[in-house]
Amino acid sequence: MRLQVILNALERHGSFVYESAAWADSSKEGLLVRVRPRRRSRPICSGCGNRGGTYDHLPERRFQHVPLWGLAVWFVYAARRVACPVCGVKVERLPWASGKERTTSSFQWFLSRWAKRLSWRETAEIFGTSWHTVFRAVKMAVCWGIRHRELEGIEAIGIDEVAYRKGHQYFTLVYQIDRGSRRLLWVGQDRTKETLGRFFRFFGRRRTERLKYICSDMWKAYLSVIAREANGALHILDRFHIMQLFNKAIDKVRAQEARELKRKGFEVLKRTRWLLLKRRGNLKVSVATVACGGSRSR
Repeated sequence: MRLQVILNALERHGSFVYESAAWADSSKEGLLVRVRPRRRSRPICSGCGNRGGTYDHLPERRFQHVPLWGLAVWFVYAARRVACPVCGVKVERLPWASGKERTTSSFQWFLSRWAKRLSWRETAEIFGTSWHTVFRAVKMAVCWGIRHRELEGIEAIGIDEVAYRKGHQYFTLVYQIDRGSRRLLWVGQDRTKETLGRFFRFFGRRRTERLKYICSDMWKAYLSVIAREANGALHILDRFHIMQLFNKAIDKVRAQEARELKRKGFEVLKRTRWLLLKRRGNLKVSVATVACGGSRSR
């Protein structure tokens, strides 16, 4: 089966023909697939989308495509310039690439999927491209997702911050955490009241009123904004920060009690912190004996 047949089955463009497929000058460069316009087809203006006559041709360009059997694949095409009655002379719109990109849209989607599993540098090295190409592919996928995302029916969100630089530099992240649908919804600079307020303005009053659950940590800025903007939702505080405060309170009370008992002349039991923190079933016999009022074995 010829490569052109495979391409026609997987990625057919009606006004264009895969004319030939051959090795590049160096086999390390991969395969070159030459593309030409179909006979009597008229190019589409990249400005307004109307068809027009061919004004002239630009020099050939290569567009990197999805690799095949570990070999780089390149589309080679000399783009036409359109004599558009509306926009004047414009370069034609190409169905396999957007704008001035040197990679096909299929290859961009391919890279963006791998960039979810690997670092961008590793993705670039494995598939023979540059870090900036992977970056643009991810940016394309994210922008497409933002334009096509659906925000209706969201009942549960989670709010968290992530440090991206030393010196307390943070992003605020908002996730959808409904059962069966978990995704990142929004990213904002910093972790202030104004930051989270921007999310609720973006999300809209109607959608906010339909929220049933909001999960966050105990950052004061988040607590105040959630109480103001979404007081109809059940606000769930994450367990980690609650237990962290409990542990700090236990340490503070134990220290106060130890000082008070020592002042009154009582013997202070040391190294018994985990007596309060461990589950009853996980207590060792020696510690459990202390809990029951017995003597502690050394």
